[in-house]
Amino acid sequence: MSEERFGEFVVVRRPGEGHVAELVLDRPKAMNAVSSEMARSIAGACAALAGDQGVRVVVLTSTHERAFCVGADLKERNSLTDAELLRQRPVARAAYGGVLALPVPTIAAVHGFALGGGFELALSCDVIVADGTAVVGLPEVSVGVIPGGGGTQLLPRRVGAARAAELIFTARRLEAAEARETGLIDVLVDTGRDREEALALAARMAANSPVGLRAAKRALRLGHGLDLATGLEVEDAAWRTVAFSGDRAEGVAAFNEKRPPRWPGE
Repeated sequence: MSEERFGEFVVVRRPGEGHVAELVLDRPKAMNAVSSEMARSIAGACAALAGDQGVRVVVLTSTHERAFCVGADLKERNSLTDAELLRQRPVARAAYGGVLALPVPTIAAVHGFALGGGFELALSCDVIVADGTAVVGLPEVSVGVIPGGGGTQLLPRRVGAARAAELIFTARRLEAAEARETGLIDVLVDTGRDREEALALAARMAANSPVGLRAAKRALRLGHGLDLATGLEVEDAAWRTVAFSGDRAEGVAAFNEKRPPRWPGE
């Protein structure tokens, strides 16, 4: 397994062949609260992963035993002047935007607290796997702000406008079972198995065509919310990028020859 550290608080691990990359939040003393330094590290790690053609799936995990991420570093935020807070805003946005913009499938492995910006990091992923200890929510209005890491836009896309409004306006927290029933998490697993199950799911995804995975994600993300006709045009454009690729030729050959594919990734 290779390991690369981005700043003090973020690690990227590439086990095995490296097709699955693990983006690890590693600030356990602060329950992974996202400081400016940590935000820069997340953005830097995401930029490196986005440019790595060997990576097919990214799994976002945490080293803290009781928390995935508790959101923004409020101790740091409270020390900033208004001018400093305004200058810090693009730094924070780059972290959440970096996860959201990853061109490959992404899976969040959540346990314990995933609140505010911590839950927004998970929402920025394509799939959320959580164990029975998970507690999620967007409590920002209870401290006089709003979800600013994508929550007001990503949550309605998951659960619908009315349900998102209720959750954001009440600032309430949901435990794992209710979160699964409501659609805030996708896969509920036994306590302590969120990382293991997320990595296993990532491995199943990564066995597929890297060209196909990236194109499918692009079509899903760009087409969401569009009218059907426009969305189908987005899908068609993505199809055209893979229809004559080496991966398609290899996929057909492997199927006909009844063997596992050896994806060229082009």
